[in-house]
Amino acid sequence: MDLDKTQIIKRPLVSEKSVFLGTNRNLYSFEVDFRAHKPEIKKAIEELYHVRVGEVRTIVVPGKPMRTRTGHKTTSPWKKAVVQVHVDDKIELY
Repeated sequence: MDLDKTQIIKRPLVSEKSVFLGTNRNLYSFEVDFRAHKPEIKKAIEELYHVRVGEVRTIVVPGKPMRTRTGHKTTSPWKKAVVQVHVDDKIELY
């Protein structure tokens, strides 16, 4: 698959939980392309943020049901990556 590093990493996920994990455990969360694999995610994070990545965990977040005016539908599923960065490195997202 020929995806650019900016296509693999869609956006960082900034929430209360991800900020806590980033500051205390060097774990950072990103929304990634659904077709991306762990080695590709690791390489893209290392190139974009200039850090050493130790481990990558991926989660497929299922779509949630929604009520609309015309009936029911489901949001699209998406892929999340939780990246563990080396102890000496840090990603400045916030």
